[in-house]
Amino acid sequence: MLRGNVLATVDGKGRLKLPAAYRAAIESRFGNQLFVTSLRGESALIYPLEVYTAIEERLLGASKVEPVVSRLRNAMNFYGQAATIDSQGRILVHPLLRQRAAIQGEVAVLGQQNYLEVWNRQIFEESLKNDPLTDADLKELASLGF
Repeated sequence: MLRGNVLATVDGKGRLKLPAAYRAAIESRFGNQLFVTSLRGESALIYPLEVYTAIEERLLGASKVEPVVSRLRNAMNFYGQAATIDSQGRILVHPLLRQRAAIQGEVAVLGQQNYLEVWNRQIFEESLKNDPLTDADLKELASLGF
């Protein structure tokens, strides 16, 4: 299970060194093959290839003429690329995604149960500050059992 937040750095060549705890959890369960993509270009989503393949299977079963499905496929493919964890624990983030999401320098790597989400640290902290959980959000979450 991937959880929590670890600060990391993306080097000048666009390589993210996966935090050790996340790397160990991914490699022990899924191996070193990943798919790195985004839904909106705001953050990078790092899926173990097995997890991403399950998403692709669901997309195969979805209507090809449904506009929302087409938009999802387009976004995930535009920003996406296969990645392999190298011997030093690094992965390359696609240049288009790095530029769009400002994934450079210090980043926040969030564990999202079966995938990782990578944000520019400053942008993410501003987002948390400007769009915090409200009392209405907490009430809705409570109604959902959280």
